[in-house]
Amino acid sequence: MATVLTLAGDGIGPEIMTQAINVLTAVNDKFDLGLTLKSGLIGGAAIDAKGSPLPDDTLAQAKAADAVLLGAVGGPKWDAIERSLRPERGLLKIRSELGLFANLRVAKLYPQLANASSLKAEVIKGLDLLIVRELTGGIYFGEPRGIRTLENGEQQGFNTMVYKTSEIERIGKVAFELAQTRAKASKNPAKVCSVDKANVLEVTELWKQTMIELQKDHYSDVELSHMYVDNAAMQLLRAPKQFDVMVTGNLFGDILSDEAAMLTGSIGMLPSASLDESGKGMYEPCHGSAPDIAGQDKANPLATILSVAMMLRYTFKQEDAALAIEQAVSDVLDDGLRTLDILDKNESGLTQVGCKQMGEAVLAKLAS
Repeated sequence: MATVLTLAGDGIGPEIMTQAINVLTAVNDKFDLGLTLKSGLIGGAAIDAKGSPLPDDTLAQAKAADAVLLGAVGGPKWDAIERSLRPERGLLKIRSELGLFANLRVAKLYPQLANASSLKAEVIKGLDLLIVRELTGGIYFGEPRGIRTLENGEQQGFNTMVYKTSEIERIGKVAFELAQTRAKASKNPAKVCSVDKANVLEVTELWKQTMIELQKDHYSDVELSHMYVDNAAMQLLRAPKQFDVMVTGNLFGDILSDEAAMLTGSIGMLPSASLDESGKGMYEPCHGSAPDIAGQDKANPLATILSVAMMLRYTFKQEDAALAIEQAVSDVLDDGLRTLDILDKNESGLTQVGCKQMGEAVLAKLAS
């Protein structure tokens, strides 16, 4: 029997996780998936309870589980503690310990939310792009790193951006194969845009060369293009539909995926998956812990609910169950229900709802 470990975390994490668990339980029963749910602590909640952002028992649970569903971590409460003990360190460690090297973020525009985007409707209508981010290497994990005092007494901060050929090939393989899969479904040509800064950074010069060789040797049916990260950031706003799959390193992917999220109107709508080489994954919303609205029933649970759909699709290969969740979300939006972050006050026929009511509406659609 397969096991899902739920880690609610901090801020709005417990609220959105409650709604996601309710949806997962419903589809588990409806489709007879045979999943067992367990829970654990991570982030600030774990610091408060056990003195560590990733306790040993949580890590053991995560390694034993078939998939992990995460809420959010962090908040101002823990900003003043030692850097190595902050909530975000727990998130980085669990990704590293589980070997979750491939982060997938889909920026897909629900047509019902076209007016929620800050961009013109004609620019984003039909948007459906995938950003594949390398997650366990690059400057976030490179050594040496730290803050040191120079001979003149001045302090200096330093980090190291480093990638091996094997790490680049591994994430490239994921991007190219996902482009092939998406092309079959959409009947469009398979395209990958590799994002780098090869004109300045040697590490991304190696990245670009490796992507070129990988495409030539194994994925000649996929069109490969290259773009500097500064231009990619601009093009995502100017003409986002030119992209299908984008692949890039940890730092650039962190920034570009959040930018792409806002193309859809709200980061509260977007799920993400982080996968290992066997397809085991950790699934989480793209947004953060939003401590300013925690406990107020204002959070949007849809990104977490859609993360459940991604989990069922990529780890458990339960496409029908995944599609049922995605359709339920679309149906709820058709009914005009909106949390505050996706509410267009100039559009008639909309009803503002809280986190709990939105989750209950999705459940009702699944049951109908």
